[in-house]
Amino acid sequence: MLVDFRVIIIAIIINIIILIIMGILIKKHLRKKIMFPKTRLIKGSGVTNDELDINNSIFLHMTDGIIAFDRDGNIVLINPAAQKMMNVLPEHTTFEDIFGRLHLNINLEKIIYLENWTNTEERFQIEDRFVNAYFAPFKKENDRTVGVIAVIQDITEHVKLDNMRKEFIADVSHELKTPITSIMGYADTLLEEEYDKETQSKFLNVIASEARRMAKLVTDLLTLSQNDSNRKQTKKELFDLGELVKKCQDKLAIEIKKKNHEVKSFVTADVPLVYADKDDIERIVLNILTNSIKYTKDGGEIKIYVGFVYNDAYIKIFDNGIGIPEEDLNRIFERFYRVDKARSREMGGTGLGLSIAKDLLDRNGGSIDIKSEVGKGTEVVIKVPTKSK
Repeated sequence: MLVDFRVIIIAIIINIIILIIMGILIKKHLRKKIMFPKTRLIKGSGVTNDELDINNSIFLHMTDGIIAFDRDGNIVLINPAAQKMMNVLPEHTTFEDIFGRLHLNINLEKIIYLENWTNTEERFQIEDRFVNAYFAPFKKENDRTVGVIAVIQDITEHVKLDNMRKEFIADVSHELKTPITSIMGYADTLLEEEYDKETQSKFLNVIASEARRMAKLVTDLLTLSQNDSNRKQTKKELFDLGELVKKCQDKLAIEIKKKNHEVKSFVTADVPLVYADKDDIERIVLNILTNSIKYTKDGGEIKIYVGFVYNDAYIKIFDNGIGIPEEDLNRIFERFYRVDKARSREMGGTGLGLSIAKDLLDRNGGSIDIKSEVGKGTEVVIKVPTKSK
């Protein structure tokens, strides 16, 4: 009889998991149309010990937690995943021991005895984990409720991603609101009064600058969206990395001259052609060089090395700029993260450049690493594959 009871519980557990994965909400008719026929089928089909061993193996190795309670709230079955997620100790033997300490709005008697109470779901936090628990009654073939099954899922990653999404939306809203407010303010001021040409020119320059900043932000957001949804096609080809670096340096010649920087490039003679999306790599190099130019004081020094190691070519960019605090280094690739927000906005940064660079390198099989020290400068190493990976 014990074997039959375990088979019934395991069979019902599997049905519940399948339903959860499919996203079907269990309604009142589910108990009559799905659970019970499956239960009768298993009981009447002569399940063998081998089949029971297979079911037990599945039960024990499931990543979702499963706990079955009898009518009195005593634990009948519990798998290792549930023990770990719920921090179940040897002395925890009842429904109240496990869920009572969490002060959840779950009542075992309601689930068992109320006819219309078919299932319920609760989300809660245990230490640093977020957990979702789904409770449902189960019955034997005589239509008598014999207990309750709890299916427990660790949703920590889902919660983190949801929080990141909310934070991202808030950041985008803030980043767009700032230039829009500035544009509206200066435009309204120009419309309200007559100003001399010098003042008008000053106001219009601010409006144009904020508009360019907003356009760059939108462009960066579209790039991230394309990367996230894999809509952007990576067109890999063989090309000379040294030539590309020289081209990027030439494109930034005006900015370099404005700040009176000394930029030196060194290319090893035996660097093979790299295999990547040329436009992607150019955008990355321009982004990193632009940062070095921006965050290095006037009259600074920037050195660029192009070399080869193993199957990767590399670009090392050194500057003697303001540097990055050590505590910020592990977050600089996060979207909208800035070491100095006020300074970055003043210089027209969107806080997305390094995030985009990392995404593009990941798509091309490359990597990026940054070392820095406040007041001494920054070293950025970009690796690009020389053959298909």
